[in-house]
Amino acid sequence: MLPVPVYYALFVACALYVLLRGGAPEKVGTFILAVGSVLSVAAVSGPTGRFGAVEVGVLLVDVFTLLAFLVLALRAERYWPLCVTALQAIGTAGHAAKLLDPGVIRSAYAIVLSLWGYLMLLLIVLGTWNHQRRLARFGVDKSWSSFSGRSGPRPPSGPIG
Repeated sequence: MLPVPVYYALFVACALYVLLRGGAPEKVGTFILAVGSVLSVAAVSGPTGRFGAVEVGVLLVDVFTLLAFLVLALRAERYWPLCVTALQAIGTAGHAAKLLDPGVIRSAYAIVLSLWGYLMLLLIVLGTWNHQRRLARFGVDKSWSSFSGRSGPRPPSGPIG
């Protein structure tokens, strides 16, 4: 796996592109990934015990990141958040492999946890590129689903609420 500074260099380049060209869902997704990435690095155990057992701190960060991406996927009028959520779920499930078999090699466990971040970056960049294509073609690109509560006023509710 590439060193952490390489990931962060790629992340900064991708984040700048998203901040300049992305819609609201792309910016929210980048923020979620940034927070999850920083907290994961902060939560990992010290160098001597790193990835020798289940990284509980990283597991908690991964679960909360998964939930945040799931909320984004349910609210955004985009497909890429669904794919990012699936990748985050796979990465989070990597903790279960170490829990079920503590003999899993440290490097394999580390790769399973970190690999998906690169693919998530790629998906958010592709989502931003597609957002720009839709803007060029249609002049608008709806960011939020009509049922997400973020797209504008709601119709009056009936007697049930």
